[in-house]
Amino acid sequence: MPDEQLPTQHADAVPPGWQVLPDTPLPHPTYFPAGLAMGVAFLFWGLITTWVVWLVGVVLFIAALAGWITEIRHEYKSH
Repeated sequence: MPDEQLPTQHADAVPPGWQVLPDTPLPHPTYFPAGLAMGVAFLFWGLITTWVVWLVGVVLFIAALAGWITEIRHEYKSH
């Protein structure tokens, strides 16, 4: 048994025929997707209840979408 070599598991070990992928930077965490989802929820809730809730949903949806797009554009420029 001591003569057998156990396969080592290293992060840099690549199987034959494969290639290492380059490191891809991940986007920064943000609250804009949650705001967008809440805006959609308020939109549909406002369709059932009152126009004030619907209007809050529209404003929240537009603000979250604009903020998320702006953040993605600035993040894309920095890479």
